[in-house]
This record gives sequence, structure tokens and C-alpha cells, in this order.
Amino acid sequence: MTRRAIEELEQILEREGAGSEVGLRIAVVGGGCSGLSYRMELDRKREHEYVQEFGSVRLFIDPKSAIYLKDTTLDYEGGLNGKGFVFRNPNARNTCGCGESFSV
Repeated sequence: MTRRAIEELEQILEREGAGSEVGLRIAVVGGGCSGLSYRMELDRKREHEYVQEFGSVRLFIDPKSAIYLKDTTLDYEGGLNGKGFVFRNPNARNTCGCGESFSV
């Protein structure tokens, strides 16, 4: 995670009043025009998930998604032309025009 993504998530968690046990779950699911897409949600850790901590942000990833997310960076692009959270996944062979789905 980039510093910008961490800062944005810290603000979101604070606004939501999330406790220290709540973090960001990132998953890769089937769907989208390229075959796979990213899913993000705030939640508590589930059994068998990997946990990484970035400052006060906890990141939860299930083992199947971890395969697709290896070496991926989560960034945040704000401003007038910003897209919000952006995945930079070196494993993606093809991505759709909107950047929301990919294939490996």
C-alpha cells in the first residue's frame, strides 16, 4: 500500500467509527469484462485470512486471492482526475478500459 492509500483508509476507518479489529478486506472474484475483479470492504478478520498491517490499517486477504495479488500495490489517486483506489498488479496480463477487472 502506498502512503496515500494508507492515509485515505485511515480517514475512512475514522469516519466509520471502526474499532481496531476492523480492517480492509481485498479479494479477487470472478466477474468483470476481463474475467476477474477486485472487491474491497471494511470488515473483521475471518478465519484463515492473511493479515498485514500498514500503520493503523489492517489488510485482510484470503489465500486464494493472495495468489492473484502477489506484488500488487494499492494506491489512492485523488483530485479532479483521480480515480480513488487503484490496483497496480504486475500479474495482470489484460485489463479492461475502466481498470476494474483483469485477467492473468
